[in-house]
Amino acid sequence: MAESTTQHMPLKGWDKPDLDLSEAEWQSSSRGKGDVQIAFVEGFIAMRNSERPESPSLIFTPAEWGAFVCGAREGEFDLT
Repeated sequence: MAESTTQHMPLKGWDKPDLDLSEAEWQSSSRGKGDVQIAFVEGFIAMRNSERPESPSLIFTPAEWGAFVCGAREGEFDLT
């Protein structure tokens, strides 16, 4: 597999660390469906596309992750 040449540039006002995700233990959904994986690293939650693990990961604080999970449970993101 070719090595990624993507460079990660910090965003202005970005308040999250540049986490080392090379040893992260990625988890898929309990049903094994979908293509999103998460990992808990250094007190943050990382999310990535399992079909393109070399692409950038989203990083959430615990508060952001909690708000996302609550919104999902309440149907906030349903597209139907």
